[in-house]
Amino acid sequence: MLRVTLIPIPYDKMAAPDLYSQHAVRDSSVLQGGRDCAPFPACSAPLLPGGFPYAKMAAPVGSSARALVQYVVLRGDLQREPLSWPLGALVAQACHAALAVVHAHYGQADTGTYLAEGGSMRTVVLEALDEGALTTLAETLKQHNIDHKVWIEQPENIATCIALRPYPKEEVHQHLKKFKLLK
Repeated sequence: MLRVTLIPIPYDKMAAPDLYSQHAVRDSSVLQGGRDCAPFPACSAPLLPGGFPYAKMAAPVGSSARALVQYVVLRGDLQREPLSWPLGALVAQACHAALAVVHAHYGQADTGTYLAEGGSMRTVVLEALDEGALTTLAETLKQHNIDHKVWIEQPENIATCIALRPYPKEEVHQHLKKFKLLK
């Protein structure tokens, strides 16, 4: 029987977590792009295209790979009078839309690559002035065959947010450049 001794470490002395330890590798096939991984009991993260989960926590310096970005556009009027939604509710709308579009387009190569970036994912949150601006953006994205999700909050049936699946910035930025960062 294996005996493990835990030594308490003060919080301020802790190192960053080793994300590789979340998975027990059965053999070296995972590190070479295979899929033979026995998940740690508390983690059920699937292996993404490219092998080991979180294998690319940071892009290599000087990387020539295309910069993938997920854009999220929230209605700014929701936080102002008369609606006055709390910040947490707005953040939840963005999270719902971002997760829904990634789920819907999980099989896309760019989505898999974006998710494999782990801690270096790029997400840009923009503001649409009102529902009309959000609707116009949705129509533009549809006309240009850009994958996106309009999040409709239920039971109120209010369009609150649009999230695009991860794209190379140069492919979608032209349709979003009139929107400012959400403040």
